[in-house]
Amino acid sequence: MEFLIPSHQQRPADDPIFALNAEANARKKRGEAVINATVGDLLADDGTLAVLPTVAEALRDVPALQAASYAPLAGPAAFHAAVIGELFGDHPLGAQAIAVATPGGTGALRLALANFLEPGQALLTSSFYWGPYKTLADESDRKLVTFRTFVLDEAGRPGGLDVAAFESTLESTLEKQGRALIFLNDPCQNPTGYSMSDAEWGALVSAIERLAPRGPVTLLVDVAYYLYGSGDPRAFLRHLEPLLGKVALAFAWSGSKSYTEYGARIGALLVCDPDENRRKRTFDALSFSCRGTWSNCNHAGMLAVTRVLSDPALRAKVDEERAGLKRLLDGRVRAFNAAAAGTSLVFPRYAGGFFSTVFVPAGKRVAEVAARLREEGIFVVPQGDGLRVALCSVAERDVPRLVQAMDRALGA
Repeated sequence: MEFLIPSHQQRPADDPIFALNAEANARKKRGEAVINATVGDLLADDGTLAVLPTVAEALRDVPALQAASYAPLAGPAAFHAAVIGELFGDHPLGAQAIAVATPGGTGALRLALANFLEPGQALLTSSFYWGPYKTLADESDRKLVTFRTFVLDEAGRPGGLDVAAFESTLESTLEKQGRALIFLNDPCQNPTGYSMSDAEWGALVSAIERLAPRGPVTLLVDVAYYLYGSGDPRAFLRHLEPLLGKVALAFAWSGSKSYTEYGARIGALLVCDPDENRRKRTFDALSFSCRGTWSNCNHAGMLAVTRVLSDPALRAKVDEERAGLKRLLDGRVRAFNAAAAGTSLVFPRYAGGFFSTVFVPAGKRVAEVAARLREEGIFVVPQGDGLRVALCSVAERDVPRLVQAMDRALGA
């Protein structure tokens, strides 16, 4: 007799990325010259986790009794204020925002799915997306529908964001289910490394504004990597102002990447709304969901991040330390772009972030290309029509070998 419900009986035990990482590490321990471009953590060139020392020290300094105590269900009010201030700075959206603590950015996505979509309805995101978006949708009895991410030329090379495809898919989603929840990971999208231009943001927001009267729309911007982008990380916020009050503006905030505390599971879901009553109802609903899932979050982690964000001297030190990590990552980005010039590699505009995605030409099987690379000790993640390359975990000196191997595998 099988006791699991039928829809859960064939679920995989491990995430494919974690499984590939485990295989890469096992082969490295056997002495093989492995390049592991699967890991979603920022690693130093010696392969150790890159950690912001000031944040680690703040965690150690949390008093034991405070760390051991329960946090409020939605997180401490001081944590809410600190995260809102960090994301919005002096932008006016911050004055109309509520925040709820979550276990990492993943928890924020889970809360949004549970509260802005009915069971059986579909989440809308781009065709290149972080794989757990679908896992989260499946686990919460929701579906996932995608729009084509990029405009492609006749040779299949990606141009800018396909806003027309987005608008068409949003329109059909609203017609079918009467509401829409959109996940957009920007800037430094996982898995492509793409960041939308001002013009693309403007066109996308205009499309949402045209369709919003047809039903409730929630736009969630997944900002997990936004502090690793080039230029002003908050520049995109000005494009969202026309949507305030017309759609639910939500943000999945993560302390994992920005503060290099992946295991502390510090995150938040932020929602902006000019209507005070709606803000309260949203906060209450999200708090209820917290109680019904994880109850409350890592108290020590929230206290540490709150202290770092609230103390100007500590925050300045963290910003300086993160700038060093950005320089490390930017060196790998430049090396990748330089090594890929003149090769068969086709990938979207890549200016920063943890990942890039190399397209696999039509007629070639993505899984087979990835398998050929593993034979050479090169581990990347086969995903959709491409290979996700985690440059965050590859030393700059190894980037040329990585690119050369991919060029051979794609040409074979």
